Amino acid sequence: MSDSFQNIGILAHVDAGKTTLTEQMLYLMGAVRSPGSVDAGTTATDNLTVERERGISVRAATASGQWNGVNINLIDTPGHVDFAGEVERSLAALDFAVVVVSAVEGVRSHTENILHALDQAALPRLVLINKLDRAGADPASVLSDLARLSGQTPILLSHAEKAESDAVTVRTLSGRDFDAAVTEGLADILDEAAELFLSDEVLPHDRAQLLLRDAVADCRVTTVLFGAAKFGTGVRELLDFMTEYMPTADRRVKAGLAGIIFKIEHDRQMGKISHVRLFGGKISNRDELTLHAPADPRRHNPIGEEDDAVPVEEVSPVPEKVTQIRKFTGGRYLDAGEVVGGDIAALCGLPSARAGQYIGSLDLNEAYHLTTPFLRVKVSPADQDPEKVPSLAAALAELTEEEPYIDARWENGQREITISTTGKIQLEVLSSLLAERYGMRAAFSPATVIYKETPAKAGFAYADYFMPKPCWAMVKFRFEPMPCGYGVSYHGRLPSDQCFYRYQTHIRTSFYSCLEQGLYGWEVTDFRCTLVDGQHHIVHTHPLDFFVCTPMAFMNGLRDLGSTLLEPLLKVRISADQSLLGKITGEMIRMQGDYDTPVFFGDSVIIEAIVPVATSMDFPVKLASWSSGKAVLSQNFYGYRECRDGQEHVNPRRGISPLDRSKWILFARSGYQVSD
Repeated sequence: MSDSFQNIGILAHVDAGKTTLTEQMLYLMGAVRSPGSVDAGTTATDNLTVERERGISVRAATASGQWNGVNINLIDTPGHVDFAGEVERSLAALDFAVVVVSAVEGVRSHTENILHALDQAALPRLVLINKLDRAGADPASVLSDLARLSGQTPILLSHAEKAESDAVTVRTLSGRDFDAAVTEGLADILDEAAELFLSDEVLPHDRAQLLLRDAVADCRVTTVLFGAAKFGTGVRELLDFMTEYMPTADRRVKAGLAGIIFKIEHDRQMGKISHVRLFGGKISNRDELTLHAPADPRRHNPIGEEDDAVPVEEVSPVPEKVTQIRKFTGGRYLDAGEVVGGDIAALCGLPSARAGQYIGSLDLNEAYHLTTPFLRVKVSPADQDPEKVPSLAAALAELTEEEPYIDARWENGQREITISTTGKIQLEVLSSLLAERYGMRAAFSPATVIYKETPAKAGFAYADYFMPKPCWAMVKFRFEPMPCGYGVSYHGRLPSDQCFYRYQTHIRTSFYSCLEQGLYGWEVTDFRCTLVDGQHHIVHTHPLDFFVCTPMAFMNGLRDLGSTLLEPLLKVRISADQSLLGKITGEMIRMQGDYDTPVFFGDSVIIEAIVPVATSMDFPVKLASWSSGKAVLSQNFYGYRECRDGQEHVNPRRGISPLDRSKWILFARSGYQVSD
């Protein structure tokens, strides 16, 4: 078996043909006997019932094969924006990405998001312009859009011809044609290529190959090939090009054991399965692993901010044993026995595993995001039977392990569970998964917007806890509002004889927990907190007293200083007939959005705007009605701003509010039970 690996993500906007491409690649590599069909529900990587019924991918799926002596792990990712979290987590496992773009529909909104995320992750990419066989295919327009988005001309290394029968033939450039294309493509970034290009000369072939490999690995250029995956056209050429010019796993090799869990799934026989990309070392059946959680961004100050406070006390993880190592090969999972650095495999037997956790020593510093849930939904049993709520909560908790953005929350004793969502399609898929896997029928409330909040002004947050004895704790913070997008920073270290360092650790730990629910029940963000005073008693202070006192100080501060609501925003781009300009701009004003000067192209107009989520939820339906479905709308999460509608959007609080001092103290000391 070869020790050379490539871990490849197949990424695209929905319906670009990425799963069809994956099937054709697996077929040519001999991993499946015949390429499956999305329409027929026979694909190897769409193994959920809901995926086969709907013809869409909702979970990332891994399959393996070999080509030209290279072990290739393909990760087929969902194309619908509702499941972008799957794509986001898969990026950490990749050596490079194949971005599939339809030659008919062109570069669409989610494709732009993917390319931007690849830039942030510094991941090389190869673009396949697919569906050249279709009527209306316009590869020149796709190349133009790719150049606009990247700021550089892509290097086209493929040639396509269409016969009278609409069949397409594709070949990869070779010989002098290849050398000329590479010379021209590298002229903007390399003096060596620029001098030859201006002299009507080309790079020597070996030199052109070497420089292209280096430029691709450094993310300085994007190479483009043609294909028609439905018929397998151009797929062999794609595999040859990948193994010849795209980077291998050696580029990201680490010393010692190092890996990342990028996907979690559950199997009825095997239990929890953790999909791991290993960067170094080796894991075998029966090995014990220690899993490390990624850094919580709320626990780390923004770059450039000092962290002079007493650090949070971390809990040492407990080693867990791997019971089996599996790989998907030949259309089924096989026991691989071990996984080595550079490879991907599925590990069984890690009960506490979560997506994003590290194995061994690893720090990838990922900072890319493809999705941000901005809608919240209440979930209850379809028949409203309260006895079924705990089981439904447990099922949603398990699904949250697979898709952390669901963020299922439930307080024991309440009749409803809340989850975060990115759209209607995700809720429909969740409903199908609950029915198929757990035999449960769930009802979903209408979606509500997820707001955030921040202290309205600078000032102090204070509480003391001196009664009923034995207890003694006092906490005083200073809150300072910061600009939107700042996050939260924590500062301040008191003398140990004033407040023991272990108690200051308790204060900081409790403070981070307080951020989940503010004055209006939303996450609190965009402010700077400094511990300015605190006090313990050498006799009366109990170790848990500061976990009682800190939430009271936090909420007292928000009550006294006020809390400003922040609303989520979308960036929208509309392409429509000029006759609709008045209606669209009028709607922008009604939605309290901000729009740029319209840009005209012939009879069409393009408008870009920033609009609140809350006021724009029915806009896609209106636009489709006005334009008879001809207008094109793309929208992406943009960020938060101060809410402008003047309303108090309250999210019912889970548990007891620390503002209700008596009940809170009883609850925190386990003397009061929450009931519905």
